[in-house]
Order: sequence, then structure tokens, then C-alpha cells
Amino acid sequence: MKFDLPIDAVLPQVLDSLTTSGRVVLQAPPGAGKTTRTPLAILNAGLCRGKILMLEPRRLAARAAAERMAETLGEALGETVGYRIRGQSKVGPNTRIEVLTEGILTRMLQSDPELPGVSAIIFDEFHERSLAADLGLALAWEVRETLRSDLLLVVMSATLDTEPVAKLIGNAPIVTSAGRSYPVEIIHLPRPASKDVSFEAQASSLVLQAVAETKGGILVFLPGETEIRRTKALLQDRLPGNCILRPLLGNLPFAEQQLAIRPEPHLRKIVLATAIAETSLTIQDVRVVVDGGLARRARYDPAKGLQRLVTERVSKAEATQRTGRAGRVAEGQCYRMWARAEEGAMPAYAPPEIQISDLAPLALELAQWGTGPEDLAFLTEPAPGAWEQAQDLLAQLGAVRDGRLTRHGAALAKLPLHPRLAQMLVQAGERAAPLAALLSDRDILLSRQADLTPALKALSDHWDTKAVNGKIRDMAALKRIKAEAKRLQSLAPKRAAVSALTPAQCLALAYPERVAQRRPGTQPRYIMAGGKGVILAADDTLVNAPFLVVSELGNPHHSTGPDPKIRRALQIAEQDIREIFVQQITWHDSCAWSKRHRRVLATRSETFGAITLSQEIWTQAPAKALSEAMLEGIKQLGLRLPKAAQLLQARIAVASNDQYPDISDAGLLADLSGWLMPYLAGVTTEQDWKSFDPMPALQALIGWDNLRRLETIAPAQFTTPLGRNIAIDYSGESPAIELRIQEVFGQTHHPMVGDQPLKVTLLSPAHRPIQVTKDIPGFWTGSYADVRKDMRAQYPRHPWPEDPTQADPTLRAKPRKT
Repeated sequence: MKFDLPIDAVLPQVLDSLTTSGRVVLQAPPGAGKTTRTPLAILNAGLCRGKILMLEPRRLAARAAAERMAETLGEALGETVGYRIRGQSKVGPNTRIEVLTEGILTRMLQSDPELPGVSAIIFDEFHERSLAADLGLALAWEVRETLRSDLLLVVMSATLDTEPVAKLIGNAPIVTSAGRSYPVEIIHLPRPASKDVSFEAQASSLVLQAVAETKGGILVFLPGETEIRRTKALLQDRLPGNCILRPLLGNLPFAEQQLAIRPEPHLRKIVLATAIAETSLTIQDVRVVVDGGLARRARYDPAKGLQRLVTERVSKAEATQRTGRAGRVAEGQCYRMWARAEEGAMPAYAPPEIQISDLAPLALELAQWGTGPEDLAFLTEPAPGAWEQAQDLLAQLGAVRDGRLTRHGAALAKLPLHPRLAQMLVQAGERAAPLAALLSDRDILLSRQADLTPALKALSDHWDTKAVNGKIRDMAALKRIKAEAKRLQSLAPKRAAVSALTPAQCLALAYPERVAQRRPGTQPRYIMAGGKGVILAADDTLVNAPFLVVSELGNPHHSTGPDPKIRRALQIAEQDIREIFVQQITWHDSCAWSKRHRRVLATRSETFGAITLSQEIWTQAPAKALSEAMLEGIKQLGLRLPKAAQLLQARIAVASNDQYPDISDAGLLADLSGWLMPYLAGVTTEQDWKSFDPMPALQALIGWDNLRRLETIAPAQFTTPLGRNIAIDYSGESPAIELRIQEVFGQTHHPMVGDQPLKVTLLSPAHRPIQVTKDIPGFWTGSYADVRKDMRAQYPRHPWPEDPTQADPTLRAKPRKT
């Protein structure tokens, strides 16, 4: 090996650390050569009798690193150096260094924790903090601590804060390489990017600016395949003749990926890449970086129990990584598609997957390992909400019981799939393999229609390839998924009894809570069995499907509300739901107040989760259930107490005695079931409530003794000299009555309630107020004379004696013509 890379200067320190402590954390900037030099140095030093495993977060990086090391040794792949990635391997009997994608190590540890034949594990690009890398390091460290004290561990990173990692694995020595990078000029936008212009249009304009102002290859960072495709289309006819566009993303065929990586001496290469090009790879002829400033991540929302891809601002560490790509082999420039002032709001690091991802795979792995995250060396604890939901999902799938892995869970854990898809494969057998392979890979459909059927048909060996050319985005990806489907078929249990399951039934086995029922109305809104609402595009071919199974959801659209949009789904028949979920379909009896119908509705519903398969009237609903539902209706309708009840409320308020219950509106509403429930038999509608007399219920609440005592303290009525009973109004400051003046003739004492004088409104024969008084004797001797003078002229047929105290009370008038 030529010793011409920065890492070479610190490799002796790495080897000394491994010799003395068996572990080391190596921090080296991009371009230092850590990925290809470190494994070879460990091998050449004779520290390992067995194999050296090096983990890479991406398949392209794993294969490229293995090829580079083999080339350094002057050997072919599969001799001293080989690789293993999903669906591919290139190893031989003499292979000593194996470059793996991260999930493969977990499989090896679960199969045999002692890792026979393995001497060292290297975790490359650990700063990316993938879930598989975090888990792999935690398991490997426990193995070293309990079973294999001779197992060498190396954690390598470009930008990660190394102190916490070193502390995590027993205060491992830290070795830092200065790296090799050339100066990179950073050019920001003069102002933040416009929100009125598409991201791709602004990105393509910045690329054209870079082409005009610089020399050498250009690496453009874009968040995903859609943006790459659109940006490529915008640039295609606007570039000079010596420029060539090369896409670079994880799911491209390896030959196309190699075209983006390898130098093209006679052309100016413009690589349109995702985050795959941030680390591990060196693209030799790149001198310029155009950073769109966005990254696409899978984020799990515990509140909705759903994971979706989101596009968000890159972190400062990611921006630094991307900038460094321009200075790997010479001085360069980095064009950032944001203003310098915006950098203050950028996060320092990208969030680790253990905090933002679906944790069901991790929960299954730990259940198989027989421990929880609290007992392992995780740099970051799992997000609590996502972890709780992951455990709930495993319990629902029957994978764990009382915290232990079941036999069914062990069968799921053996399959290289998400627990949901493993469930589908175990329960449905090899028939589900094409769907499992399709859902494990990226979306291959060009169509915006949600239906997965064209993609499934394309996987059929009997399907005409020409017929799907206009619908499939990537025929190479289709070929890869077909190969994966065949591999999964070989792993699937033979299930002859379920061979007739439809693809939609298979999908429902994986996502039972995403079986969705169309809601009434013109808009294609659905309710899923798990209780969440979703919406389908109005022009989708599945828009009239009564039932769907949803495999993928997108972000809510601003014009359709907060519900996620259905991106991919299959139509399922009601009978198919009944067939596979017969044990989960139950009957529920319900009495509930309907705000829309303004009455209690008693129904019996056949349900699967939150969706209703059938419904009928519950004719035998118990009276208690009807009354309880009516109470909810009364809370919405309001008490609406009649005058007599309001009078009783006012009398109790005047009594102001702790012996009396609180029968104010607020007090009654707070205890409706306590006082009103026994009296609601037969009351089930708003009209029933309007005609309902609550007085018996209120009197029962107050009690007989209290009512008798209340008659003394605050009587309900005043008896006039004529023996007529008049209701006393207690709603004002003083108890009050109204009556005609002639009815109190002869009254020489003012009427009282307890020690309070009644407020008496004296009325004319026409029942108009003529005097309000709390002193009738005083009125007789005072202003009565003036009132008499006025009233005699207006009402000559009615008596107006000079001395009313000597007159008899009356309500009669003189006969006419007398």
C-alpha cells in the first residue's frame, strides 16, 4: 500500500489501541481514507485470526469499499476482500474482510451470538446513526462483555461527537485523523429561496450558474428520486454539449451507479444524487457541490401510529459533509441553496433513527435477544411513544406474550422483513411473497393512482413486460423486486389452506388497522379500522371503493384538511375482510345521543375495529342504557326548566341553608344521573324533553322534610284575603307578588316571608302596575288618595273607597248602568 492518505499517519495509534484495549473510536473527516485503509491495516498487523466485518449504511458504499480494497491488494473481489448485501454476495473460502450492510450483522448475532470465525467488527460512518448500526453496536458490545472478550470493535465516524460513543463502549481510546481536504469556497444565495418558484426550478438555475462559473465535475444534492427526475428534465436541453447528467441513488442498478462514480475524462459530469453521496464514496472528478439543502427522512408519528417520508432542512453536520465532497481531490466550490442567515436555524446534527423511526423491527430484535433497550448500550434511548406502540404492535401480531417472544414471534424474527410483512408471509405463505418484496422496496409505479394492482401484475411471470412499460418507473428495480420475491417464496412456510387469499387479504394481514371504509359524502374520505381518518384523491380510480387496505400514506394536503392522503392501497371486498378477521369481528350494542337526529339512537353494530360492517336497530335496548344516552342529549340541549322549577330554584337560593341540595342549573347539570336518571323512562327525543315535567325529580332530590321546612322559610305562594293563591317570585332581590289593588282592601298589615316584607306590585283592573310597595298600610295613608283620584276616572265601575282599610276585598265590578 502507498502511504499517501491522511489516515495512514494515525493507523499505528489505532492498532496500538486495539492491541491494548480491544476497541477504539476513530474520527476522520471525509477523504481521510478510513474506510479502505483501516480494515487492511488491521489485517496486515496480524491482530485477527478470523474475519474482519465492516458495516456500511448503504449497499453502494459497501460494494464500492470492497472493490477499492480488492483493487489495492491487486486481487479480484471475493478473494481476500468480499462483500455481502441484501440479495448479493461476493465472498470466497479465503475471504478475510467482509463488507456488510448493517442489518446483516444483526442476523449473524441473532443466529450465533459468539460469532465464530469473526475477530473484529468495524462500524463505518456511525455518525449516520441508523437504527441497524445502533442496534448492531449495542449487541456487539454485550457479546464482547459477556462472551467474546477477544472481539475487536472499531467505531469510525466523520462528524460525530466521539466522546459519548467512547464512553458507551467502556471509555474506548479516541484516535483523530486530521484528514485531507482542499479549500472549498462556499457561495450562499443572496436571500432565502423564493416560495413562489419550485424547488427543482431553483436547483436547476443554481446548477447552471455553477456550470458557468466553475470547472470540473458537479455533485448536486437533492432529497429524492422525484426531485432528481424533475431537475434532470429541466437541465437536459440547457447544458453545454460537453456536460453529461448522471443520477445517483440507492435503488439504481449497480452499473448505473458506477457511471456516476467513475471519472469521465472527456466529459463534464453532473451527478444528481441523494444523501447516498454524502459519505464513504469519493467521486474522483467532482470539484463543485450544489447543495439543495433538503433531506428526506422516514419519521414515525406515534400520535397517528404511522410512518411517512418527510422532506426537511439538512443539519449543519450534513451540510458540512456535503461541502467536503467538493474538496476531496482539489480546491472546489460549494453552492448552497439558502442564505447565510438561515444557517442559525439549522439543527446541529440529523436526528438518529432511533428517535424518529418505526421501532417495531427493533422491538422484535430485542425480544428475540431476550432483553430491553434499558439493558443495552444505546447511545440514544428509543423514543418512548414509538417504543410503546412498537411493543403494542408485537402483542397484536402475537409475536410477544408477557414480554417474551412466542413461537409465532420467533417465526417472524427469522424473516428479513418488517414484522408486519413477516406476519403476512407467515400467515399467507408464499402467495404473499411478491407483495412483501414490493412493499420492502421503493415505489416503482409512475402513476399517481393509488392502486397497487399494476405493480403486482408486473411482478407476475406471465405478465407482458410491454404492457407495464408506461406504468413502471424503473424496470431494473422491477427485476430486483422479482428476484427478492422468489427469495422470499423460498423462505415462506407452505400454506396450502390459504393459497386462495387475495393480494388485498395478504395486505390486510400486515396492516389490519389500515383496513379502511369509505365514509358517507361526496368527498372520498375513509375511516381506518385503527380509528384514523384518511383521504383519497378525488380523481383516483379507487374513489368509489367501499373498502380499501392502505399500504402507504402521504402528507395531508392543505386543501383537504389534516387527514393523511392515501398513496398506495388495494381494494378489498367486505366478504374478504370477514374471512380473514372472523375472530376480530364483534357485535357492539350502542345507545347514543345523535346530535344530527336530536334523539337517542339504539343500534347493534357489527364492527371490525372502528369500521362498521353492518348495523340494525336495537329493539331490546335496556331502559337504563336509553336513559344514560338521553342524559348526554340533555347536556347538549340544556335543562330548559319550566317556570315552576325555576321558582323552586329561586326559593332554595333564598333559603341559603346547607341542608338543601344545590339545584342551580350548574349543580343539576353536574349530577344529572343522580337526580334525573330514575325519571327518564320513555324520554328519548328532544320533543320528549320539551314536554317533560322535572318537578317530581326535583322534589325527590330535595326531600319531603326539606320541602316542608322550605314552606316555612320561603313559601311557594301567598294567599290573598279572598283565599286566592299567588306564586311568590324569588328571582329578584326580594320576594315579590303581583295582584289587583281591590284584592287587598281591608289589609292593615303588610304580608311577610319570614322576616322579609314582600315586594307587592298593585295592579289596576287592567292589570297594569300602579304602585310597588313594601308597606301597604303606609300606602293607604299616603299616596292612595292620588291613585284613587286617577283610577276612579279611568275605571268608574270598580270600587275606590275613601278608606280602603274598612272596605272588603273584591274582584268584582259594578253592574253596567248602575
